[in-house]
Amino acid sequence: MRFDYTRSVGTTIGTFLTALRDRRIVGVRGADGRVIVPPPEYDPMTAEPLTEFVEVADTGTVQSWTWVHQPLPGQPFERPFAWALIRLDGADTALLHAVDVATSDDIQTGLRVTARWAVDTQGSIHDIVCFEPGEKSGAAAELGNGAAPITMITTPVDLSYKHTASPQESVYLRGLAEGKLIGARTDAAGKVYFPPRGANPTDGRPTDDFIELPDRGVVTTFCIVNVPFLGQRIKPPYVAAYILLDGADIPFLHLVLGCEASEVRMGMRVEAVWRPREEWGYGLENVDHFRPTGEPDADYETYQHHL
Repeated sequence: MRFDYTRSVGTTIGTFLTALRDRRIVGVRGADGRVIVPPPEYDPMTAEPLTEFVEVADTGTVQSWTWVHQPLPGQPFERPFAWALIRLDGADTALLHAVDVATSDDIQTGLRVTARWAVDTQGSIHDIVCFEPGEKSGAAAELGNGAAPITMITTPVDLSYKHTASPQESVYLRGLAEGKLIGARTDAAGKVYFPPRGANPTDGRPTDDFIELPDRGVVTTFCIVNVPFLGQRIKPPYVAAYILLDGADIPFLHLVLGCEASEVRMGMRVEAVWRPREEWGYGLENVDHFRPTGEPDADYETYQHHL
């Protein structure tokens, strides 16, 4: 799941980000006299607005740390590194950032570190590439460069999920890799679920009776997508529909293409359009979309209980 999150930053965060763009770090003084970095908008003790900004150094001391053996996508490095809480000189609180050291033996609590600034600063926390051992960064502050203050930021949000398939899901996923649509039920008289569920939601019994379903079905309900969004691979308008496969009792969501969006309707008979065999994997994306079959529409009474 990936999208860009755009927001206004307000005076406090805007001041912090504008300073980062100028290769400076600022905090704010709280009611108890502490300098807090990054600066919060309201005092953590009194909840009053905070307005006294204080510049701090880009050097500091590691307060605590953790070693990252296997970096994840989007993290500062593709090799092992450390996350650390760093109290900058002049600050009374710690800033979380990456520390670039070769091994876990090279970092410890009390280590003196300094910021490594990006060559091209934009006004984000990424303007500090990381911290590294040392007492002086050597990066000159760019004071008064005439650029407008930072008022808006766009933050990419990237979420990756690792899902462990249940035994029933495993049968379903392996079936997709073979071009089969596998549903499951508790027994010969039970409802057929597609995709299969680990247990029947009405009585809790396992759905271990597997059945291969045809790749044809009926549109029960649908939505015409008219609004573009980041990462969209199909130009609007297009249809996302709930499709009830022949022999199934639960519809599932998929795309209906191959006709004008305005022509899609409840009861329309559709069939799967599979991707080329060499593109198949363990997922329902093996079916690229569904398209109309040209058959007469199904009677409402045949799917009214499956909406």
